Amino acid sequence: MSKRKKFLITSALLASGFVGINFLDNEVRFWAIGGLTILTIVLFYWSLAEGLALDATLLTLVLPALFTLGVGIFWFLLPATIFARIPVVALYGLGIYALGLTLNIYTVSAIRTIALSRAAKGVGFVLTLFTAFLLFDALFSLKTQIWIFAPAIVTTSFPLFLQGFWSTRLTKEIEKKLLFYSLISGLLIGEIGLMLYFWPVTIVVGSLFLTIGVYILLGLGQASLEGRLFTQTVRDYLTVGLLVFLSMLIVTRWAG
Repeated sequence: MSKRKKFLITSALLASGFVGINFLDNEVRFWAIGGLTILTIVLFYWSLAEGLALDATLLTLVLPALFTLGVGIFWFLLPATIFARIPVVALYGLGIYALGLTLNIYTVSAIRTIALSRAAKGVGFVLTLFTAFLLFDALFSLKTQIWIFAPAIVTTSFPLFLQGFWSTRLTKEIEKKLLFYSLISGLLIGEIGLMLYFWPVTIVVGSLFLTIGVYILLGLGQASLEGRLFTQTVRDYLTVGLLVFLSMLIVTRWAG
C-alpha cells in the first residue's frame, strides 16, 4: 500500500472519530479525545514506519498528536450544531493529510536531502502555529488556577518547539542545542502566559498573542540553527511582536 493511501486512511479514520464523539456522553468525550490522540500516534507510526527508527525521527509523531489534542479540546468549545462542527471535521481531515505528506518528507530528508524539504518545513511551521493556537485557546478557556495554567503552557510549548527546531536540522539525533532552545523558548512562552493570566484580554486575543510569541521564538530559533540570524531578520520578527503587542493594548478593555 502506498503512503498516500495510508495518509488518506489515517485522515478518514481520525476524522470519523470526531464524528463518533458526538454520539457519546459528555463524561466520556474527554477520554475519547485522549484515545483519539493515542490512535493518531499509532496511525502515523503505521503510515511513516519505513522512515522511523528509535531516534529523533520519532519527533515526527509529536505534531499530529498535539494537533488532534488541540482540535479535540477545541471541539468541546464549539456550538453543538452540525453547521459548526462539519467544517471543523473537514479542516481537521485536510490538516491530518497535509501533516502526513509533510512528515513523510521530514523522515526522508533525515536520510537524504530532497528538493521538497523547504516547502515541507514551511507547511510544518504553519501547522505548528495553528496547533499552538488551538492548545492555548483551550488552556485559556479552562480558566484553571495559575499554578496549573503556567506549567501547562510550558509543558505544551516545549514539545512544539522541540519538533519545530528539529525540523530545521532533520538529524537522526536530538542535539543539546535543540533541547536548550526548546526549554528556553517554552519557559519564555510560559512567562508571557503568566503575564496574560492577569491581563484583561479575551481568550482569542490572549491565545493569538501567545501564538505570535511562538512564531517569533520559533522563527528566530530556526534562523539561528540555519545560520541565517541576521540583524534584519531579528528586526523583522521583533517588529511583528511590537505591532501585535500594541494591537493588544488597543483592544484590551481596561475598565471594569
